[in-house]
Parts: sequence; C-alpha cells; structure tokens
Amino acid sequence: MKKLGFGFMRLPLLENDAVDIDTVCKMTDIFLERGFTYFDTAYMYHNFKSETVIRDALVKRHPRDSFTLATKMPTMFLKSADDLERIFNEQLEKCGVDYFDYYLLHNLGVNHYAIAEKYKAFEFIARKRDEGKIKKIGFSFHDTAELLDEILTAHPETEFVQLQINYLDWESGSIQSRKCYETAVRHGKPVIVMEPVKGGALANVPKEAEDLFKSYAPNSSPAAWAIRYAASLEHVMMVLSGMSSMEQLLDNTANMQDFKPMTKEELEIVERAADIINSSISIPCTSCGYCLTECPKNIAIPRYFELFNAEKRSELEGFSTHKVYYSNYTETYGKASDCIKCGKCERACPQHIDIRNQLERIADMFE
Repeated sequence: MKKLGFGFMRLPLLENDAVDIDTVCKMTDIFLERGFTYFDTAYMYHNFKSETVIRDALVKRHPRDSFTLATKMPTMFLKSADDLERIFNEQLEKCGVDYFDYYLLHNLGVNHYAIAEKYKAFEFIARKRDEGKIKKIGFSFHDTAELLDEILTAHPETEFVQLQINYLDWESGSIQSRKCYETAVRHGKPVIVMEPVKGGALANVPKEAEDLFKSYAPNSSPAAWAIRYAASLEHVMMVLSGMSSMEQLLDNTANMQDFKPMTKEELEIVERAADIINSSISIPCTSCGYCLTECPKNIAIPRYFELFNAEKRSELEGFSTHKVYYSNYTETYGKASDCIKCGKCERACPQHIDIRNQLERIADMFE
C-alpha cells in the first residue's frame, strides 16, 4: 500500500455542520484514482456518523477489494462485556461490510486499557479475527511509552499499533512520540501514524519556518513536510491524514504519490523548523521538572504546559487529541484544577513562570 491513509475524523462540513457528502465522495474517488487505498474511521467520529459516511462515500460506490478499511472499538463506551458484540455488529452494519481489514481498540490510555482488560476486549477482537471478520488487530494509543510496553508485553497477539507521531512531538516529554515508536519497534510491531500534522498546527507554521521549507522545496507545503517526516520512519506502515477539504487531499496525494524518505539535509531542516515553532510557545516551560518535587497535589505541571502550548498552536475546533492526553494523565496525576495555590512550584521554577495562573488557564481549556 501507498503510505498515505484517509482519516474520516475531520471531513468537509456544510454550514449546518453536517458532513458534505458530495465533496467526500469526490475526494474518495480521487484518493483511489491516485492509487491510495487505506481509509480510517471510528465509532464516535463526526457525532457517530463517520462510519455511515464511509459506507455511503466508499463502500457502496467501490468494489470491496479496491480499498482497505479500519475502524475502532470505543473502549470508552464499554459498560459490559456484551457491549463488545453489540457495538461490533453495529459497526459492520453502519460501514456496510462483512469484515474489517484493520480493527483497533480505541485510545488505550491508562483508564481505557483497564476497561479493555476488564471486559476481555483483546480476546474479543482476536476471536473475531479467527472468525474472519477482522484481518489485522491492533490498538490506538495516547499515553506513556512505559504503559505501551506493558500492553504489548501482555498482548503479543497485537499485530500493529497506532501512535501520535510528528516532528514537534518526537522528543516531547508528555506525548513521547519517539519513545513510543521505539517501544513498538522493540516489540516488532509496525506503526500507523496519526496526527502527523498535529491537528493542523504543522500546516500553519510561523512564517520563518515556512520560509525555511520554501527555500529548499518551493512547491512543497508545510503539511507535506510533516507527512513525509512521519512516513520516512522505517517501521511506519501508514500515515493517516484527516483531510477536511479537496485542497488538502490534492496536496497530500500529490506529495505522497511517489514517496521518497527524507534525506539527512531535509531532516536537519525539519529540526530547525521545530526549534522555530517551539520558540513561539505560550508557556516557556523547559520541562526541567523542579516544580514536580514540590507539588503536594502531584500535578504533572510540565506535561500539562506542553499540551496547553500544543493546543494553542492548533487552529482546529472540536475534537482535541491534547485533551485526550490530558484526560489520560489525570488518571495518574492531579488535575490542573487540584492546585491549592501554595506557590511551592513557582519558588522552584528556574524560568519564573506564574504556574498557578497558568494552571487555571489549563483547567479552563481541558476541564
């Protein structure tokens, strides 16, 4: 397969916020015409309508063997073991298929992994694979490399993992793209990349970073650089892009039509661009961690600052992966709103950040 996948999480909308099905149909046709075949959806995307849209735009209009379809079991909605069978059958009907090529347990952060284990979700999807209703089983993940290692060790039957990877998150202390990628590689699992353009943030970079890209490749967009960066990783099998306009689809497919991994020089340019983008962050935290040893409420201050900065750079509204990460971290650490204003963190901060006020902003954004 070509390495670009069409994510049905961010689709073109009409003025009433309904999905523009006519445009999606045209985008789907062009995507297939250009030789790309991987489509990704999920149970709750677009107010639970995405799977139906993919049926109408793709499944009903193209031969089943001309595309690859992936969707996800919503672990966050499971209330009993019976829900697994009910939801899975509902998904087959909504998508209009007899089987899924790739099927994932959705967002296995610390809390959702506990739910998956409680209701034996891994055993369920393995059984569906044995029945021929799933070709490949895996899971999507938004949490630490340590938890990823724990899950892959406990479930070697997993055939792939879906991770958030982009050049801005590669060395991130909170999202841990590099560490998670290396963990998947160590377990011998191919990687599907989500958020390569980081919710659109890497499509709209500061002018200095854009000029840097243009000086080397005048016809390549910032988004193309971001997608090629993720696709250049050796063990990445697919890079998903949630394309919300025809313009984005034409740009992405044109740049990935004859994909070539990045050169050393191109990777150095990306590193310089990342430095430029990071210099525009809202909260100048260096993640030294001095504040953590002083906090009586065990609030993950540097991680929350990083997620806040990333969310501020993103121009998208609605669904936020940064909020997903935040929610997962609050299962282990204190919430931003748990701050008791003791001020110990600020006395320990070498950057002299007004941490207490910033935590209020984070609580407003993510809680």
